[in-house]
Amino acid sequence: MAARLSDGERTQLLAPLLADGGWALVTGRDAIKKSFVFGDFGCAFAFMTAVALRAEAMNHHPEWFNVYNRVDITLSTHDCGGLSTRDTALAAHIDQAAARLL
Repeated sequence: MAARLSDGERTQLLAPLLADGGWALVTGRDAIKKSFVFGDFGCAFAFMTAVALRAEAMNHHPEWFNVYNRVDITLSTHDCGGLSTRDTALAAHIDQAAARLL
C-alpha cells in the first residue's frame, strides 16, 4: 500500500509541480489537477494513450475527462486517501508526454 506524502516529500516532490508545472491542489481533497489543451483530438488521444500505458504499468490510474482537444487530469492515490509518490511520478510522466505533443 502506498503511503501519503510526508511534509518533507510535499516540499521536495510536490512543490515543483505546483510552482512550475502548472499543477494545482484540488479544493477539499488531497489531490492535484491539471488541464492540457492540444491542437486537435488526435493529439489529445495520443497523449491519453501514452499516459494510459504508463499508468497501467504503474497500476496507478488517473481520473480524467476529455472533450475534443482538452484533457483534465486529477491525481490522488486511493489506497492511502491522498497524494503519494505514485502521483508525483505519474505527474512527471504526464508532463513529459504532453511536452512531446504540444
